[in-house]
Parts: sequence; C-alpha cells; structure tokens
Amino acid sequence: MLGLLFIPLLPAMAQEPGRTVDDVLALYADKVQRRLQPRFLFADVDWPPRQVSLVAFKDTRLMELWALSDSGWQHIKDYRVRAMSGRKGPKLKEGDRQVPEGEYRIELLNPNSAYHLSMKLDYPNEFDRQQAQQDGRSNLGGDIFIHGGGVSSGCLAIGNTAAEELFVLAAMIGQDNVSVLITPRDYRFRPLQSVSPDAPAWVDDLHAKIADRLRLFPLADKR
Repeated sequence: MLGLLFIPLLPAMAQEPGRTVDDVLALYADKVQRRLQPRFLFADVDWPPRQVSLVAFKDTRLMELWALSDSGWQHIKDYRVRAMSGRKGPKLKEGDRQVPEGEYRIELLNPNSAYHLSMKLDYPNEFDRQQAQQDGRSNLGGDIFIHGGGVSSGCLAIGNTAAEELFVLAAMIGQDNVSVLITPRDYRFRPLQSVSPDAPAWVDDLHAKIADRLRLFPLADKR
C-alpha cells in the first residue's frame, strides 16, 4: 500500500503496545470468517483459500480481492480505498508521496499500527531497485502499508473493517500467499497511456506488464 509522511495520531487510532498477530486473530478471526466465508463459498473457493491477490486501482480508489481456485482466479469482494496520495506513475523517491505501482508481496503484518492494523509491502522490490540503479536514483523511500483508518500519505488506507478482514486473511494463509498488484487504471477495459513526457522510459513498459498481469483477473468473473 513511499516514505510515510508523519501525521499526528488521533487518540482513538492508537493501539496498546505489544499486541501480537495471535492477539488480533483471537479478537477478529471469528468475525472475519462469518463475513468472508460465504463470499468464498459463493465463488466456489475453499475457506480458507490457499492464495489471494489484491488488485488496487489508483484512479477509482478501488481494491479487489481475488482468490485462487482449481479453475483460476475468482473474484471475492471489492474494497473502497479511502485515502491515498499522489497521481498516476510509480514511486521514485523518498517523500514524493506516490503510491508505488507494480506487483508486491506482504513483507510484514503489523498488529500495533497507529492506523488500527497494517500490512507492509516489500517496496522497493527487485524491479524498483533495478530501475533506480539504471536511472541513477537513490533514497527510494519505503514503509508502504495497506492500513486501516481513512487518512494516508503514500500508503493505502482502507478503513478498519477492511483492514481487519485482509489482515486476518493474510495471517491465516500466510503472508507469502498474498500478492498485491497496484495499477494506475483498469487496463482490462481502458487503453494504455503514457504517463508524461518527462517520466522515465521504463514506466510505459511497467504499465504494459501490469496490463498483462491484469488478464489473470477477468472482469467477466466479477460477481
């Protein structure tokens, strides 16, 4: 879900220190299962699933949850991204307030987030570092999270209920079984467009790769 711009914490958003992932599961797992299991059963996907993917669209501030079944990826649910900063285009440096673009993994589950619960992305990933070296860039930033609450700078804020669902799901199936695809727009029905004349030359190729990856998640399978 960038260097995270410091935002003063609201008292209601702070968590008691020392809470563990197991503590979060004890608090929310039953509730999350009651909400999500019927959706997985409707999509003919086992609960808990063996692998899920989150697909986030910058332009519409929508995040789709997909789960892998024997017949391919099945759409489970949509979430509204309540806050993100920046514009079309990947994150290039610390402090640019851009949400990165590309495919990422969950690096860390944070049960003590100031924004209820959070999941850290592995930005910068190998691709990001390679392009930065090619461009001669350094200080790429980091600490990119998908988190609860409704404010964010460089991360993706999805609200507390959604954060509970995705955090618990990731904890249940293992964070290595969760992928996150962040795209500037929905290339399943919208054409590729150049970002801007001054964008690095590799950005258009990145968006073409994202568009190709999106073919795994067909619109026709959204219920």
